[in-house]
Amino acid sequence: MKKQGPNGNVSAEIIPDHFWRIEYDQSHDRDAPLLPSLAESPNCQNFAYALLKHFGCEISPFRSSNLWEDSKETSVVTGALLPLDLLLFNWTSSPWGAHVALHLGGEEAIHLSKKQSTAVVWPISKFQTLPEYRVFIGAKRLRCLDVLH
Repeated sequence: MKKQGPNGNVSAEIIPDHFWRIEYDQSHDRDAPLLPSLAESPNCQNFAYALLKHFGCEISPFRSSNLWEDSKETSVVTGALLPLDLLLFNWTSSPWGAHVALHLGGEEAIHLSKKQSTAVVWPISKFQTLPEYRVFIGAKRLRCLDVLH
Protein backbone atom coordinates (compact mmCIF):
# COMPACT_ATOMS: atom_id res chain seq x y z
CA MET A 1 0.00 0.00 0.00
CA LYS A 2 3.04 2.24 -0.15
CA LYS A 3 1.88 3.43 -3.55
CA GLN A 4 -0.82 5.62 -2.04
CA GLY A 5 -0.53 9.33 -1.52
CA PRO A 6 -0.15 10.95 1.90
CA ASN A 7 -3.94 11.26 2.33
CA GLY A 8 -4.43 7.54 1.61
CA ASN A 9 -5.91 8.18 -1.83
CA VAL A 10 -4.56 6.47 -4.92
CA SER A 11 -3.51 9.12 -7.38
CA ALA A 12 -4.07 8.47 -11.08
CA GLU A 13 -0.48 9.61 -11.63
CA ILE A 14 0.91 6.56 -9.82
CA ILE A 15 -1.00 4.07 -11.96
CA PRO A 16 1.52 2.57 -14.41
CA ASP A 17 1.29 3.60 -18.05
CA HIS A 18 0.43 0.13 -19.30
CA PHE A 19 -2.94 0.26 -17.49
CA TRP A 20 -3.85 3.39 -19.47
CA ARG A 21 -3.11 1.62 -22.77
CA ILE A 22 -5.39 -1.38 -22.15
CA GLU A 23 -8.36 -1.38 -24.50
CA TYR A 24 -11.70 -2.91 -23.61
CA ASP A 25 -12.43 -6.05 -25.63
CA GLN A 26 -15.52 -4.99 -27.59
CA SER A 27 -16.36 -8.65 -28.24
CA HIS A 28 -16.15 -9.58 -24.54
CA ASP A 29 -18.88 -12.11 -23.70
CA ARG A 30 -20.60 -10.90 -20.54
CA ASP A 31 -22.51 -14.21 -20.39
CA ALA A 32 -19.35 -16.32 -20.17
CA PRO A 33 -19.39 -18.29 -16.92
CA LEU A 34 -15.67 -17.74 -16.29
CA LEU A 35 -13.84 -14.44 -16.28
CA PRO A 36 -11.05 -14.48 -18.86
CA SER A 37 -7.69 -12.98 -18.02
CA LEU A 38 -6.91 -9.34 -18.72
CA ALA A 39 -4.58 -10.44 -21.53
CA GLU A 40 -7.30 -12.60 -23.15
CA SER A 41 -10.28 -10.27 -22.99
CA PRO A 42 -9.95 -6.96 -21.08
CA ASN A 43 -13.11 -5.86 -19.28
CA CYS A 44 -14.03 -3.87 -16.19
CA GLN A 45 -13.64 -6.75 -13.76
CA ASN A 46 -10.26 -8.14 -14.75
CA PHE A 47 -8.97 -4.56 -15.16
CA ALA A 48 -9.96 -3.70 -11.56
CA TYR A 49 -8.52 -6.98 -10.29
CA ALA A 50 -5.21 -6.34 -12.10
CA LEU A 51 -5.00 -2.89 -10.48
CA LEU A 52 -5.64 -4.45 -7.08
CA LYS A 53 -2.85 -6.95 -7.75
CA HIS A 54 -0.54 -4.06 -8.69
CA PHE A 55 -1.29 -2.52 -5.29
CA GLY A 56 -0.49 -5.79 -3.52
CA CYS A 57 -3.81 -7.56 -3.08
CA GLU A 58 -5.10 -10.43 -5.22
CA ILE A 59 -8.67 -11.57 -5.67
CA SER A 60 -10.23 -14.58 -7.35
CA PRO A 61 -11.52 -13.96 -10.89
CA PHE A 62 -15.11 -13.37 -9.81
CA ARG A 63 -17.86 -12.39 -12.21
CA SER A 64 -19.91 -9.46 -10.83
CA SER A 65 -22.66 -11.51 -9.22
CA ASN A 66 -20.10 -13.88 -7.66
CA LEU A 67 -18.15 -10.90 -6.35
CA TRP A 68 -21.28 -9.49 -4.74
CA GLU A 69 -22.14 -12.86 -3.15
CA ASP A 70 -18.59 -13.55 -1.93
CA SER A 71 -17.86 -13.28 1.78
CA LYS A 72 -14.58 -15.20 1.97
CA GLU A 73 -12.32 -12.72 0.15
CA THR A 74 -14.47 -9.58 0.40
CA SER A 75 -16.95 -7.87 2.65
CA VAL A 76 -19.76 -5.45 1.87
CA VAL A 77 -18.77 -1.88 2.67
CA THR A 78 -21.25 -0.44 5.16
CA GLY A 79 -19.43 2.76 6.09
CA ALA A 80 -17.33 5.24 4.17
CA LEU A 81 -15.61 4.14 1.00
CA LEU A 82 -11.86 3.63 1.18
CA PRO A 83 -9.29 3.60 -1.62
CA LEU A 84 -9.28 0.33 -3.57
CA ASP A 85 -12.87 -0.62 -2.70
CA LEU A 86 -14.62 -2.27 -5.63
CA LEU A 87 -17.74 -0.41 -6.78
CA LEU A 88 -20.59 -2.16 -8.57
CA PHE A 89 -23.03 -0.32 -10.84
CA ASN A 90 -25.79 -1.63 -13.08
CA TRP A 91 -28.98 -0.54 -14.85
CA THR A 92 -30.95 -2.73 -12.39
CA SER A 93 -30.42 -3.68 -8.76
CA SER A 94 -29.12 -7.10 -9.85
CA PRO A 95 -25.39 -7.72 -9.43
CA TRP A 96 -25.44 -10.01 -12.49
CA GLY A 97 -23.53 -8.26 -15.26
CA ALA A 98 -22.76 -5.27 -13.04
CA HIS A 99 -20.00 -2.86 -14.03
CA VAL A 100 -17.00 -2.84 -11.68
CA ALA A 101 -14.92 0.24 -10.93
CA LEU A 102 -12.12 0.77 -8.41
CA HIS A 103 -12.40 3.57 -5.87
CA LEU A 104 -9.28 5.75 -5.82
CA GLY A 105 -10.27 7.78 -2.80
CA GLY A 106 -12.11 11.05 -2.42
CA GLU A 107 -14.89 11.04 -4.98
CA GLU A 108 -13.02 9.34 -7.82
CA ALA A 109 -13.01 5.87 -9.37
CA ILE A 110 -11.12 4.33 -12.25
CA HIS A 111 -12.73 1.91 -14.66
CA LEU A 112 -12.46 0.28 -18.05
CA SER A 113 -15.70 0.45 -19.99
CA LYS A 114 -16.96 -0.62 -23.36
CA LYS A 115 -18.07 2.94 -24.20
CA GLN A 116 -14.80 4.61 -23.20
CA SER A 117 -12.57 1.85 -24.68
CA THR A 118 -9.66 2.72 -22.36
CA ALA A 119 -9.32 3.41 -18.65
CA VAL A 120 -10.79 6.63 -17.32
CA VAL A 121 -11.14 8.27 -13.93
CA TRP A 122 -14.59 9.63 -13.18
CA PRO A 123 -16.23 11.28 -10.20
CA ILE A 124 -18.36 8.57 -8.61
CA SER A 125 -21.45 10.73 -9.14
CA LYS A 126 -20.98 10.55 -12.94
CA PHE A 127 -21.69 6.81 -13.06
CA GLN A 128 -25.28 7.27 -11.94
CA THR A 129 -25.97 9.85 -14.65
CA LEU A 130 -25.70 7.10 -17.29
CA PRO A 131 -28.56 4.63 -17.73
CA GLU A 132 -26.32 1.56 -17.72
CA TYR A 133 -24.76 2.55 -14.37
CA ARG A 134 -27.70 4.33 -12.74
CA VAL A 135 -28.02 1.85 -9.86
CA PHE A 136 -25.18 1.76 -7.35
CA ILE A 137 -25.40 -1.81 -6.09
CA GLY A 138 -22.75 -1.26 -3.46
CA ALA A 139 -19.08 -1.61 -2.67
CA LYS A 140 -16.94 -4.57 -1.71
CA ARG A 141 -13.68 -4.40 0.24
CA LEU A 142 -11.01 -7.04 -0.01
CA ARG A 143 -10.31 -8.62 3.35
CA CYS A 144 -6.56 -8.27 2.72
CA LEU A 145 -7.10 -4.49 2.58
CA ASP A 146 -8.77 -4.46 6.02
CA VAL A 147 -5.34 -5.19 7.46
CA LEU A 148 -3.70 -2.39 5.48
CA HIS A 149 -6.22 0.42 6.13
